Amino acid sequence: MGQDQTKQQIEKGLQLYQSNQTEKALQVWTKVLEKSSDLMGRFRVLGCLVTAHSEMGRYKEMLKFAVVQIDTARELEDADFLLESYLNLARSNEKLCEFHKTISYCKTCLGLPGTRAGAQLGGQVSLSMGNAFLGLSVFQKALESFEKALRYAHNNDDAMLECRVCCSLGSFYAQVKESMKIALQHGDRPLQALCLLCFADIHRSRGDLETAFPRYDSAMSIMTEIGNRLGQVQALLGVAKCWVARKALDKLSQLKLHCLSESIYRSKGLQRELRAHVVRFHECVEETELYCGLCGESIGEKNSRLQALPCSHIFHLRCLQNNGTRSCPNCRRSSMKPGFV
Repeated sequence: MGQDQTKQQIEKGLQLYQSNQTEKALQVWTKVLEKSSDLMGRFRVLGCLVTAHSEMGRYKEMLKFAVVQIDTARELEDADFLLESYLNLARSNEKLCEFHKTISYCKTCLGLPGTRAGAQLGGQVSLSMGNAFLGLSVFQKALESFEKALRYAHNNDDAMLECRVCCSLGSFYAQVKESMKIALQHGDRPLQALCLLCFADIHRSRGDLETAFPRYDSAMSIMTEIGNRLGQVQALLGVAKCWVARKALDKLSQLKLHCLSESIYRSKGLQRELRAHVVRFHECVEETELYCGLCGESIGEKNSRLQALPCSHIFHLRCLQNNGTRSCPNCRRSSMKPGFV
């Protein structure tokens, strides 16, 4: 069977498949595979057979044709075909719950040299890897892969890929929610913190930053309580990603970041990093002019009660009480009805 006849038979099979005559389409494609000598045509028909068996739930058959497609891609010596065939092999193993193999084949895809198909298939590779990590309950890596897939979908206006990623995120959320119930029932604080981190990451990936921030704070509190430094770093990284998503990092946010980083590096005894964050903290304080107008100490370093006056000047409450004046020490305006911060 020559090149032209191979193309005609492939198109005939596609028409049958699209009209829901799946078995007849499979018969046509199988005959093409048996009789055609055209490598390009064989590669294409193998892709059709992989897709059809996947949609029919025949995952062992899907895997069989994916393996043959790999051999055909190698004969063609084309990186794009090799990427597509490895992706089909990864998907086949994903359907068969061979998650470690799925991750391995996805990494092979990502490790291939730059290809024309990379921009189109990269998102699908990340999605398949995310599903595999989810199957292994490696939640953090699963979410990272889903986020990559979502970026591919947005950058390439791929609505179908975006829909598939959202479905996977729904499964991810359900698993994390179930894990959180178990953690609460057994009082498992480390698992609670991990689930909170996952919830926060999900909301961040959806663009719901206002919901993500308090969950990162809760996770940070538990991680600090149980002494999990790596968990604290993950929480800080999530918060930083939220700030990046907001396209701006305000001075107060920078103060909080440097303050938290300082406490982590101090506990680890990393003096160089500690000094760097202490310096940046004081620079931010100076830039925001967060000083008490009476004692001159910076505001925010210690848990001190503050008092804001109607003129907008802020002081330590103890400093105002010790001063004994009824007007603002800075501008001398009346300070009746002060507000507490």
